[in-house]
Amino acid sequence: MTGPASVPVGRPAATASPPRAPALGHGGRAALGLVLPLALALGWEVAVRAGLAQGRLLPPPSRIGATLWALAASGDLGMHVQATLVRVALGFVLGAAAGIVAGALTATLAPLRWLADPSLQALRAVPSLAWVPLFILWFGILEAPKVALIAVGVFFPVYVGVAGAIASVDRKLVEVGRIFRLSRPAQVRRILLPAVLPATVTALRTGLGLGFLFVVAAELMGASEGLGYLLIDGQQFGKPEQILAAIIAFAVVGKLADTALVLLTGPLLRWQDTARAAL
Repeated sequence: MTGPASVPVGRPAATASPPRAPALGHGGRAALGLVLPLALALGWEVAVRAGLAQGRLLPPPSRIGATLWALAASGDLGMHVQATLVRVALGFVLGAAAGIVAGALTATLAPLRWLADPSLQALRAVPSLAWVPLFILWFGILEAPKVALIAVGVFFPVYVGVAGAIASVDRKLVEVGRIFRLSRPAQVRRILLPAVLPATVTALRTGLGLGFLFVVAAELMGASEGLGYLLIDGQQFGKPEQILAAIIAFAVVGKLADTALVLLTGPLLRWQDTARAAL
């Protein structure tokens, strides 16, 4: 009669690792991301056609699609998208550049941080629409106040993200650089930049999202073109399908802009070996 198989002392029993789910490619992940919005759109379309909902204030996707097609065929959609993208791009570049410089300076220079950071944090709490009358008074009603308002919206998340990233760099990393007698530029290039780049990219993506948020307020300032103008025009003339068409255009353009930013900054973060890459 034999007893149970014994496991040798000092050697852990081998355990079978759980099977790993096959990774989806970029196309598969993009297709999976479309499942939820397409399912919701199809469900609402069926509900309206079956008479379960009126679809007057929330039109079915077929009416929204027809509105988008009409705007695209007439060239109005391209004109409005271009106007919004130009404003967001200019405001993003100005606001992001100022936020990176201000965040880096206040994080590395303690006297400047004590002097300027409290005021900047207080201004960060000011609502976007509060700047509109002041910018109109300063810059008029053309493009300058719109770009300035977007730049303000982009500046604060980038400033906070960069300053926080620099302040949270592990002091031991800096000490290691000093032990190896790295020069100041070498410490910045080989220690500080890799440490702060991930948080900086996240701050830039947040700032870009707020840029699209602030462009709606900016296009309230006497704009005659832009996706924000389409929203206001649809609200004034009671055209909910145009409002939803503008919202969908905002979502698509904003997602494409965020994807472009991720692709542009991707080479800067290739050195990362994160847990997300293994999921």
